[in-house]
This record gives sequence, structure tokens and C-alpha cells, in this order.
Amino acid sequence: MGPTAELAVIGGSGLYALLDGATEHRVETPYGPPSDAITIAEVGGRRVAFLPRHGRDHRYPPHLIPYRANLWALRSLGVRQVLAPCAVGGLRPDLGPGTFVVPDQLVDRTSGRVQTYYDRGAVHVPFADPYCPDGRRTLLAAATREGVAPVDGGTVVVVEGPRFSTRAESRWYASIGGTVVNMTGHPEAVLARELALCYSSIALVTDLDAGLTEGESVTQAEVFRVFGENTDRLRAILLGALAALPHERTCACGHALDGIRLPFELP
Repeated sequence: MGPTAELAVIGGSGLYALLDGATEHRVETPYGPPSDAITIAEVGGRRVAFLPRHGRDHRYPPHLIPYRANLWALRSLGVRQVLAPCAVGGLRPDLGPGTFVVPDQLVDRTSGRVQTYYDRGAVHVPFADPYCPDGRRTLLAAATREGVAPVDGGTVVVVEGPRFSTRAESRWYASIGGTVVNMTGHPEAVLARELALCYSSIALVTDLDAGLTEGESVTQAEVFRVFGENTDRLRAILLGALAALPHERTCACGHALDGIRLPFELP
């Protein structure tokens, strides 16, 4: 029997380490290797896996992240609940740098990414509510305990990248109800649902997107700077949430595949 974990964190830009005293494991999948080695450690008596989304050396740009391998690898280790922190741009003036958002909806504006495991057969997985309600509540409570006032709910507009948005695109995303904009939330969220995983995100606003401000546009250096300034707070929120996630899943996420004939066996 190989290494096992019940919970996982997929870390985004600037969050390349999370767990102290972790052991490192290389995992192979039918979709190739994941972004990097997976580290496993105990948090609050729970076995937790950590996977750096872009790789520890940030080798994968958003559109080339091996999303299918990442989620499959975690499930194969026994993971059933995933927390997914990410950096985002704010699409409202009140969502400035340093704001934490726990989204409840997603709009996909990516193109060309493989976004399903089911390449044959009629497999249609429900995705009306992309994020686990129990995971969302746990993240909101953990943030509050850390003295953060998180925004409860919001829509993540996921764009292809790796470029940032034009001002016109940014204004359009806001006009259709977008709250924040990001490059990695899809297909990560839908692949988690296709594996019947609980998936919840906490988004750190690193900038106001281009269409909301005049003058200088968004820069990678600024995004990394703001993320770095908030890494300790984000780490504390995640560790608190991991310790508080429910031991028994009572949400609908684990039943997403009920009644569906799958074209292969899941790990």
C-alpha cells in the first residue's frame, strides 16, 4: 500500500510549500506526472497532501498545467476533499489587493484546454454549483478566526492566459457578473467534480484588473509582491480549514457520479 491522504491543498502562485515535516512522493497517472512531487504530512490529526499547481519552480504556465494528472494523482492517494487557493484580479472597485474571496460560482472563458476525463461515452456530470458548500463554510470560518473578513460568494471568471486582460475585456467580465478574474480555476474545478471530489477555493485579490483603473496595467511583479505579503495569512487560513473540514462528507459532491456509467474504473 502506497502513501495515503484524505485532504489536499493545490497551491498557486507564490505558495510552493505549506506543510512542515512532510514526506515527498512521486505519483504516476494515466495522464502523465502531476505538476510536481506531492508532499504528505499531518495537520490536526488528518493526513494532508500538498501539490504546487505550477510546480515548485513555476515551470507550468496556466494553460499548460497538467490538470488531469494533478487531480487524478490526488484521488489515487485517497484524497476526497481539496482546498484550492489562488491569486485573482478584482473586478469591482471594492475588491482591492489583500481582499480574500471564497467564490461560489465560475465562468469559463478558457479555450483549448482538455477539461474532462470522459473522452468516450455519454457522461454528463452536474456542475451547477462548482464549489463544495461544506468546504466553503469551513474556509469562511477559518478566515474569520484569523481576523480576516472574507467576501462570502462571488463569480470567478477564468481566462486562458498567460497574458492579462485588456481593459475592454476586464470591463466586460465585470458587466456579466464577474467578481474576480483568474487563469487556473478551470478545468481544475470541473475535473475535481468528475472525480467526485469536494473542491473549494479561496482567492486572494492581488490587483484591480486593468479595466477598473487608469494608468499602469497589471504586472506579474505586482501580483507576486501582494501574494508574498499575504502568504502567512493564507497559510494560517488553510491550516485552520484543514483541521476543521468534516470527517464525514454529507454534501452532494461525493454523489456526483451516482447513476452514471463511467468508461473506466476510478482509483
